[in-house]
Amino acid sequence: MRSLLKYFRGFKRDCLLAPLFKLLEAAFELLVPAVVASIIDVGIAQDDSGFIIRRTALLFGFAVLGFGASITAQYFAARGATGFSAKVSSALFRHVQTLSPAELDQLGTSAAVTRLTSDINTLQNGVNMFLRLLLRSPFVVFGAMIAAFTIDAKSALIFVCIIPVLLLIVFAIMLVTLPLYKKSAARLENTVEGFRGQLSGARVQRAFLREKAESERTAAEAEFLAKAQRRVGRISALLNPLTWVVVNVGIIILIRTGAIRIEAGLLSRGALVALYNYMSQILVELIKLANLIVLMTRTGASASRISSVMSFGSGMPEGDIAEPPADGSIEMRGVSLTYTEGATPALEKIDVTVPSGSTLGVIGSTGSGKSSFASLILRLYDPTEGEVLVGGRNVRDYKLSALRSEIGYVPQKAVLFEGTVADNLRFGDPDADEARMAAALEAAQAGDFAAPENSVYSGGTNLSGGQRQRLCIARALVKRPRILVFDDSSSALDNLTESRLWKAVAGLPETPTRVIISQKITSVRDCDAILVLEEGVCAGYGTHDELLETSPVYREIFEAQR
Repeated sequence: MRSLLKYFRGFKRDCLLAPLFKLLEAAFELLVPAVVASIIDVGIAQDDSGFIIRRTALLFGFAVLGFGASITAQYFAARGATGFSAKVSSALFRHVQTLSPAELDQLGTSAAVTRLTSDINTLQNGVNMFLRLLLRSPFVVFGAMIAAFTIDAKSALIFVCIIPVLLLIVFAIMLVTLPLYKKSAARLENTVEGFRGQLSGARVQRAFLREKAESERTAAEAEFLAKAQRRVGRISALLNPLTWVVVNVGIIILIRTGAIRIEAGLLSRGALVALYNYMSQILVELIKLANLIVLMTRTGASASRISSVMSFGSGMPEGDIAEPPADGSIEMRGVSLTYTEGATPALEKIDVTVPSGSTLGVIGSTGSGKSSFASLILRLYDPTEGEVLVGGRNVRDYKLSALRSEIGYVPQKAVLFEGTVADNLRFGDPDADEARMAAALEAAQAGDFAAPENSVYSGGTNLSGGQRQRLCIARALVKRPRILVFDDSSSALDNLTESRLWKAVAGLPETPTRVIISQKITSVRDCDAILVLEEGVCAGYGTHDELLETSPVYREIFEAQR
């Protein structure tokens, strides 16, 4: 939590004024029983209607001032809490954006999303309640006890006995329920994750007639969660009755003691009513304090999770070269890549040279390292050994923005965003005009079904797989980069459309360097050179005709696809 305190800068005034106005509200609240006592002892006892009216007006004034103080305190608390959480959320998002793909893989997308949503929300609520109640509740409890001593010290001893018992009950229940709440929350996350998986895989479940089995499994998980929540709910439900029993016992003792002292002339009726009100105030504030402690425990856990992400990873270090690559040449020298320590290398001892403006095909079976090869060009990952050069310089020497500004990347999985076709194309170039987008769509063989003004649903669900791939290709083409990397991005296209696509890409006026990654011979056979990968190792390098003679792996793929 300490690492997050710096984000309170700019909101110190709000964080100071919120508890101060809450203390002012509490002070008015503590004065009420004393005024009521004077109404009973003076106004009613002496039948002085003028005194009663004046004291009632005073109570009304306390109510108005207390209400104003309360609203002002809540305004400043909300302002401070929302401002603080907004700054933490922005800083957390910026930090996550700086993490390298390797660090994001280690962190996990779901963890990052949870920190940015539910943990930030919990942090905001916790700070809000902290500013409003941390000083108010103890102030009322001890203020009421001190006020009771000023009224009648002997009767106030009852408060001294009742308050520790109430605190014991509150904190005992809290200590028992806190671990149960944590287990219940963890179970809730698992249940929600199960529901999410079922909703996303609904079609598969129906295809395999698994609806009933999955429904029964979900029902079992939900029942397990319900039992856990009922258990903690039953224990938490004891808080109010137990505290009320103790308070009512205290009230009975107080009234009994007060009655004896009233008969002896040592205590007035109004003072006894005031003591009763003070005890009720203590009960209410202790319950509020217990709830605040539970919330602060959850807030502390959320703050700890957020801080762990903020301190996680260092991002990918950038070079000093701010100019983009001078040309589209690509070279790999003895490159190896291992994602996690001790794991099997995804790529091992790869040597390849791609002159600017030429075409390299990369082919291999599933899991052979093709996508890893593409990620090294964009410097999504750094090689474990060797070096990757683009434009004659090591990719580590470039600023990431400079390097990637000249690389158009089409991912293996087509990713589109909600909006229009134009919105998605402008991810490649925010300044692209209608003519440029139309040209990119035409080259990507998407001009027959897509226009810039057409709508695209989230994930491109209103488009077929081939249409999504072609829009992703158009997004890369509209950028007009020096290097184009196609990571198995034509797998959903028919042979005729794919042939037209590669002809259009080869005829681009800017003549970019093309890296075509595929599992199909038809996609790479016309490339200037072809790299064959097998379990991360180079199993052949040359032209189509050369590889048919020299590479058994390539020849096997060719024979299988004839």
